[in-house]
Amino acid sequence: MNMYLNTCKPLENFKSLYKSKYFVDKSLIIENLNERIGTSDKFLCITRPRRFGKSSVADMISSYYSKALDSKEVFDSLKISKANNYDEHLNKYNVINISFNEISEIGNKYEDYIKMIRETLKKDIVEKYPHINPSEYFNISSMLQDTGDKFIFVFDEWDYIFNNNLFIENQNDFLEFLRNLLKDQPYVLLCYMTGVLPIKKYSSGSALNMFDEFTFLKDRILGEYFGFTEAEVKKLCAENGEIDFNELESWYNGYLTAKGVKVYNPRSVVKALLNNHCESYWTNTGAMDEVAQYLKYNTLEIRDDVIQMVSGAEVDITIDEEFRAGQGNPRTKEEIYSAMIVLGFLSYYDGYLKIPNQELMKEFQKALRDESFGYVSEIIENSRKMLKATVNYDTKTVESILHDIHNSEIPILKYSDENSLSCVLTLAYLAARDTYRVEREEKSGKGYSDFSFHPRRKNDIPFIVELKKDGTPEAAIKQIREKEYVQKFRKEYKYKKVLAVGICYNSDTKEHNCIIEEI
Repeated sequence: MNMYLNTCKPLENFKSLYKSKYFVDKSLIIENLNERIGTSDKFLCITRPRRFGKSSVADMISSYYSKALDSKEVFDSLKISKANNYDEHLNKYNVINISFNEISEIGNKYEDYIKMIRETLKKDIVEKYPHINPSEYFNISSMLQDTGDKFIFVFDEWDYIFNNNLFIENQNDFLEFLRNLLKDQPYVLLCYMTGVLPIKKYSSGSALNMFDEFTFLKDRILGEYFGFTEAEVKKLCAENGEIDFNELESWYNGYLTAKGVKVYNPRSVVKALLNNHCESYWTNTGAMDEVAQYLKYNTLEIRDDVIQMVSGAEVDITIDEEFRAGQGNPRTKEEIYSAMIVLGFLSYYDGYLKIPNQELMKEFQKALRDESFGYVSEIIENSRKMLKATVNYDTKTVESILHDIHNSEIPILKYSDENSLSCVLTLAYLAARDTYRVEREEKSGKGYSDFSFHPRRKNDIPFIVELKKDGTPEAAIKQIREKEYVQKFRKEYKYKKVLAVGICYNSDTKEHNCIIEEI
């Protein structure tokens, strides 16, 4: 159990981060915390998705406050050193630092887990306060009270057993343990707690109702300290000098704080900068099969929304309640989306839901291949034929595949509007995303092309698709030529051969027509 009273381990961790090539200074969060010490606002719970810097900030906070450390040399070079209350609180407090993310090796029951926490904490207290005899106390709070000191608590991954569905029958007992340790205890100067899931609220009498919660959806105060802001990412790209910000943006941008500030997943950005290459980094660190798992909770109700979002569109929906620790499996559409927002799988801002970026888009595309999506998975299986037919000028096969998709039993694919036609094209060409970077409404030449397919491999053929409902494919090809959509390919990729694909749907005859020409 990572549990320590006045230990040097957080400083060792923070120094490693501080010395890293792409360190971003988030120390000004401490200025806010300093104002809360010893006040009625001393309980904070910060919840964010995995890999958004929660543990790093927790190590920084412990390093700053712990009286057992001398961290002045590090913090004097950080932004917090310019704050008025900087010296007043630097290395002045007893800090109890607990990470709840380990399971006892002695047994796999809740009793073993909580015993490990209690016994380790008791051992630390006795070591620091030899006059305390643990056999004379019924609980840890009494021991801490009799030390005569006051403490700052830094709890990381507080929700570990909830997030991993452990000890379900005893989760309320764990909340009671935290309540007894913290609530109305005069030795608590500050409690800073982090996790993925917000606290479960039962009623006004909730075990942890003294906490102010700062969640992905509602944090308007501390949002910029978790994740890299766009300005910070641009600065890192400039320091790197090799990786293009626009590419990094397309891969990892897409999250917004409650105040509308763009934030990026730090781990993905740093890995991309270190490797000078963008790919899925964050999604490889967790159980990303969770995307498919959450979609399966109510596949039929959310299928059309997912198709829209994979097509690059936003879904207009109101999400009032956040998915919280101990809530169980989500069932309704709103609960499923709420859980996926909390986990970082979806982005939500100002009433609109979307897949945040290319990194997550790949996971949703993978999820749609699952047989639980019925005919959608069949369409995706056929999408390899669609790509092959396109680059081989096989217009009849292209028309046939589109016709089959239109005749499916999926309402959103019935072409009620232009967006529905775009959804069809997205599914029809989904397999192309394995070897192409696919852009919707990309600026090129004198306008915006509907779909641009940029090859990742040098021998593949680039192509542009223009859609027309109740128009002609000839008109679509003419638009590609006149608005010079191929200009971006010519300029940036030096391609000599580009295909123009004009596709139209006639709502009277219910027929599709396609023309493919080389430009």
